[in-house]
Amino acid sequence: MSTPQINKVVLAYSGGLDTSVILKWLQQEYGCEVVTFTADVGQGEEVEPARAKARAAGVKEIYIDDLREEFVRDFVYPMFRANALYEGEYLLGTSIARPLIAKRLVEIARETGADAISHGATGKGNDQVRFELGAYGLNPEIQIIAPWREWDLLSREKLLAYAEQHGIPVEMKRDGTKSPYSMDANLLHISYEGYDLEDPWVEPGADMWRWTCDPQQAPDQPQEITLRFERGDIVAIDNQPMSPAEVLTELNRIGGMHGIGRADIVENRYVGMKSRGCYETPGGTIMLKAHRAMESLTLDREAAHLKDELMPRYASLVYNGYWFSPERSMLQAAIDQTQAVVNGEVRLKLYKGNVLVTGRRSASDSLFDASIATFEEDAGAYDQGDATGFIRLNALRLRVAGRKGRL
Repeated sequence: MSTPQINKVVLAYSGGLDTSVILKWLQQEYGCEVVTFTADVGQGEEVEPARAKARAAGVKEIYIDDLREEFVRDFVYPMFRANALYEGEYLLGTSIARPLIAKRLVEIARETGADAISHGATGKGNDQVRFELGAYGLNPEIQIIAPWREWDLLSREKLLAYAEQHGIPVEMKRDGTKSPYSMDANLLHISYEGYDLEDPWVEPGADMWRWTCDPQQAPDQPQEITLRFERGDIVAIDNQPMSPAEVLTELNRIGGMHGIGRADIVENRYVGMKSRGCYETPGGTIMLKAHRAMESLTLDREAAHLKDELMPRYASLVYNGYWFSPERSMLQAAIDQTQAVVNGEVRLKLYKGNVLVTGRRSASDSLFDASIATFEEDAGAYDQGDATGFIRLNALRLRVAGRKGRL
C-alpha cells in the first residue's frame, strides 16, 4: 500500500521513548512537518521538558495543554456517575483519558491545518482503537498514522537501538539494557504492564508501586473524611469546596497514604487477547465507594437496579473506545437524569487499604424512612399483614410449577 501524501501531522507526544522515536520516524518516513501535542492530564510528571525535546527535534508548533480540570469534570465525573467498572475490577483509568486526547488532537489538526494525526499506541493494545474511534467520530475525514502498525521496530529493544542510532535522548533505562515497565498515568490512575508482569503468577515487586504505600505499612490509625455530593458529583471534602481536579488530587493523596486502590488484573482486551496489568487508583476507589453509598440513600430501587444492569455495557463502551458514540450519549443522558437527586454527604473511614462507609445523609433527597424501616413500634406506618398477599401472589407461579414437578 502506497504511503499517503501528508504535509503536516499532529503527534500525541509525551517526550518518552516511543513518541520520541515516532517523531523522528514521521519526519523521515513521511517527510512531513510534525506538530506535537502534550497533554497534562495529571500524570504527575513535568510536561514542559517535552517542549525542549520537541524543539530540539525541529518542531515549530508545540502544544502543551493543561487538561486536568476538563479531564475530571467532563470525563471522569460522568463515568463515575455510572459506577463504571470493567469486568468488575478495572476503574478504566487509561480508557477514560483517551477520548479527551483524541478530541484535542482533532482540534489541533483543525487549528494548524494538519492532514493527519498520529499516536504511539501499539497494534496489540486497546489504545489504538480508543484514539482512532474517537478521532473518526469527531472528524470522519481525518487521516491517522499509527507507526506501530507500519514500521518494523516491534520491540522496546529495537526502539532503543533506533534512538541510539539517531541520537534521541532516552530516559529510564533499567540496568543499561532493559526498558522499564510500560506505564500510563493520569489524575485517575497509574498502570503497569510488561516484563515480569507478563507472567500472571509472578507477584509485582514492592518497588513497582509509586502512588500507594503498602497497606501493611499504612498508618495504624484510620482517617475519617466526609464527601459532599451535588447531582452525583463530589464538590467538597470535609466541608472544603473543591474543583473536580482538586477533589481527585486530594483523594489520591489521602488514599495513597492509606494504601488504597491497588489492583492486579487479567483483563480481556478489545482486540481479543488477555492482558495482565497492575493499577493504582486511590482516589477513584474512594469515589466509587462513596458514590454508591450516596445512591443507596437517594435512588429509587428500580432506578438503581436498572443502572446496575446498564453499567457493564457502559463500562465496555468506555473500555473499547466508544465514548463518542450515540449509545454512550444515550446511556449518559439516562444516567445523568438519575443523578438529580444524588445529593448529600457520605462519611468514610480509610484504613490499611480499605474504604469503609460509616455514614450517609441527605436532607433533601433521602428515601430512607425510619418510621417505616424501624424494628420498633411504627404506629401503623407499615401494615405487616400486607405481606401475606404479596407473598402468596408472587408464590403462585412457583406453586403451579411445583405441582407439575418442574422445580
